Amino acid sequence: MDPVEIKQMAVIEESHWWFRERRALIARELRRVTPGKAIDIGAAAGRNTSVLVDLGWQAYALEYDESGAEMAKERDINVVRGDATLLPLPSSTFDLAVSYDVLEHIEDDAAVAREMLRVLKPGGRVLIAVPADPKLWSEHDDAVSHLRRYTRESLTTLFEDAGFDIEKVKSWNVILRPAIAWKRGRESNSGSDIEAVSKPLNRVLHAIVGAERYLPTGKLPGVSLMLRARKR
Repeated sequence: MDPVEIKQMAVIEESHWWFRERRALIARELRRVTPGKAIDIGAAAGRNTSVLVDLGWQAYALEYDESGAEMAKERDINVVRGDATLLPLPSSTFDLAVSYDVLEHIEDDAAVAREMLRVLKPGGRVLIAVPADPKLWSEHDDAVSHLRRYTRESLTTLFEDAGFDIEKVKSWNVILRPAIAWKRGRESNSGSDIEAVSKPLNRVLHAIVGAERYLPTGKLPGVSLMLRARKR
């Protein structure tokens, strides 16, 4: 991700509805697993890594960009600088690898999946989030340096081919998909829509996307895909 985008994200992610709900979903998944040693790949400023730490994990943030790594260090997070396609980490070391909205920025995403497999212990898990559906491609994707949007099939195949058994794939941000598709489709050269919104609107949007925790929306088309898989 572009350093400017990382800095902008770090400013708004604490209160922004999208980032808040994504952290809530991460925490929900983590509560089902006994804490151990984890690596957050493409951690940016480390806010998701802090969720791991708060839940008792010995967590490390892997970040390529210098500015993102420095911001993560300011949060007292253990930071490793490096390339996700060639992780500077020993094999069979981690119980968990997470990577949220990172793979779409990397040309060789298959190499990242293989490296995740390598650094995980047998039976270790990955938690992944990526943007969904090539039909939703817009100026936003260009602005934030996306190389692709994934389908359920392409994401599943990516991790199966690397050597993982898929436990779950679900859609996220389903209810708001029509509004997001309409907004991105009608705005030409609008750039990234990672931006602050008013407090009232932020509360409304968070309530809407948060309702998906309790609704059977996981198999419907969404704006994002989330995957959980285990190393064979």
